[in-house]
Amino acid sequence: MTIEILQTQKLLASCEEELAKRYTVHKLHEIADKDAWLAENGARIRAHAGAGVQAGLMDTLPNLEIIASFGVGYDTIDTAAAKARDIRVTNTPDVLNDAVAELTIGLMISLARRIPQSDQFVRQGKWPGGNFGLFSELTGKTLGILGLGRIGKEIATRAQAMKMRVVYHGRNQQAGVPHIFYSNLEDMARDSDWLVLIAPGGKETEGIVSREVLEALGPKGMLVNVARGTLVDEPAMVELLTNGGLGGAALDVFKNEPEVPEALLGLDNVVLSPHQGSATHQTRDAMGALLVANLDRHFAGEPLISAVV
Repeated sequence: MTIEILQTQKLLASCEEELAKRYTVHKLHEIADKDAWLAENGARIRAHAGAGVQAGLMDTLPNLEIIASFGVGYDTIDTAAAKARDIRVTNTPDVLNDAVAELTIGLMISLARRIPQSDQFVRQGKWPGGNFGLFSELTGKTLGILGLGRIGKEIATRAQAMKMRVVYHGRNQQAGVPHIFYSNLEDMARDSDWLVLIAPGGKETEGIVSREVLEALGPKGMLVNVARGTLVDEPAMVELLTNGGLGGAALDVFKNEPEVPEALLGLDNVVLSPHQGSATHQTRDAMGALLVANLDRHFAGEPLISAVV
């Protein structure tokens, strides 16, 4: 008998195809009466593919052995509940580092040079009436990175290629890292021209970029968030972007996405992106392959490739 696994949301087509070759896949998100289905069939499920798994769902899957998450962030999985139930959890790190780092630099250049706005300036026929204006550049600026993990290091490398100075803040100072460490985030924001957020989401980091941090970044400071919207005091950010207390923001994530604060839509000092840090064909295919590989390793009794729990 094949192993039965559960999906609760749509996954990449290539990932779903590989899962279907190996396992019997049940797509809960396509079932009308989910509670009834889980009550009748939950005991047969040995694995979950995807994210968004809380303790309540685990309770309906008494024989669940592993949650293979699609993505590097796992804040939508109750890892404490999984650990208490001896359920393994994996994610898909590393394979998306380059894609997210590339988008980060792209957002920074877009914000510094107002590239989306200049595109509209030309399309709307405004150029004959005068030049677009003068803005900023990255060269010579100080970039503060919140979260110098795998992706943070890739961003730092690319920022240095743009002739930027890099500093960082995290839970601990890292040995062998050639960047200045700040133990206080507000101090780093005050000393930085740009603040990039690439720390994990979850309770520990919720609201870590407070009003005080944003005010320290200041009226010439630029904020870039490619992590989670929950890291930022979003109302304070919107207020400061509107009244000039913060210079600008390039945002790939939002607190209640896909809902975006309406006030941001009319601002010229922001660049908005629909959570597409890893949204390339090659990266998403690699993420799907890693998800499947973790499941294969588990059911073969082999060490997991990227275990979280």
